[in-house]
Amino acid sequence: MTALVLALGLGVVAGLRTFTPLAAVLLARGGLWGIVFVVAAVGEYVADVLPNTPSRTKAIGLSARIVSGALAGWIVASMHHGSGTLGAIAGIIGAVIGTYAGHAARLAAIARIGGYPAAIAEDLVAIGLAAFIVTR
Repeated sequence: MTALVLALGLGVVAGLRTFTPLAAVLLARGGLWGIVFVVAAVGEYVADVLPNTPSRTKAIGLSARIVSGALAGWIVASMHHGSGTLGAIAGIIGAVIGTYAGHAARLAAIARIGGYPAAIAEDLVAIGLAAFIVTR
């Protein structure tokens, strides 16, 4: 896979879960920061199901996802000897796509299977996609 496709994919993951793509990329690189972001990602999985958690499409949630997608895209593109800048742009595009597609899918899943199962399914998709991407 090309670096830009990987960056776009990690951006989509950022649209689903803000900290998961950074946790995956930094774990793949090794070091303490990967563990720090894994802890942040687990905290996000818990906070995601709380009733007071704002929508991912609100300004603060969308901004965090865009920054996460940009950073993850930049890192993965740089790791694959691609352009970090183009990787960041691909990550931003993926984050916007993932945010709105993930929101629509989550609402549809909630209607079919309920809130907690929908959240867990989205967590598993984000983790699986991130793991798939960083092992390429």
